[in-house]
Amino acid sequence: MRSQSEPAAAEPGAIARPPLVRELLLVAGLFLVYKFGRQLATGHTAEALHNAHRIWDLERTLHLPSEVDVQSALLHGDTLVHLANTYYATVHFPATLAFLVWLYLKRPAHYVWARRVLALVTAAALVLPFTFPLAPPRMLAATGLVDTARVYGPSVYGPPSSDHLSNQFAAMPSLHFGWALMVAIGLIVATRSRWRWLWLLHPAITLLVIVGTANHYWLDAIVATAMLGAALALIHPPHRTATTAGRGTRHLVSEEPALVGAGR
Repeated sequence: MRSQSEPAAAEPGAIARPPLVRELLLVAGLFLVYKFGRQLATGHTAEALHNAHRIWDLERTLHLPSEVDVQSALLHGDTLVHLANTYYATVHFPATLAFLVWLYLKRPAHYVWARRVLALVTAAALVLPFTFPLAPPRMLAATGLVDTARVYGPSVYGPPSSDHLSNQFAAMPSLHFGWALMVAIGLIVATRSRWRWLWLLHPAITLLVIVGTANHYWLDAIVATAMLGAALALIHPPHRTATTAGRGTRHLVSEEPALVGAGR
């Protein structure tokens, strides 16, 4: 018999928490790629504006709701539009970072899965600005949309000609929405609370914000959703194998990564 003082054997298939320093570097790299990667595709102003008119016309052909209607609802009061601009400027990165930190501390296997999915979606999203540069709807005067961040504040963008920190002609896909949707999906999959479906409010609010502030088209969010769906189909979440006593937590077994080297 094993002595009571002898350490219990590790659960088969249990996932150890990845090394902290490595993960800090990987996550920092992910954010830097997102922040600066799109700058490589700058200098396509005329093509981006032409594509913007094409997207706007395509949405009308598809009978999608008008972005103008969403913005009109925001413009009923200065407070509401200011809150929308603040949400756009301040929630995106901190919410995603908090999501990854929580998973790292509480659900290591889900953390590895979520980090791989976010990395794949972000990398794929950097391709589109090269092949399909797109100006945001706030730059199309014919739409009647207002650049709410410039008019009401706060704004994260400067004039396109002098903004060297971002590529404003990379509206498609909307990683604001894609990351928000992944945060909600990740928390729904990784938790068991009956209230976990309320996390879907985060991408829902994000969608209304990015459209209402005229930073994105509906199609930007639709394309981001399709890209996230493809990433989730390639990289599967860990599955639960047994229920532990007491608090109802579960041991996790990680599936083999769908992409070779995806966790490197």
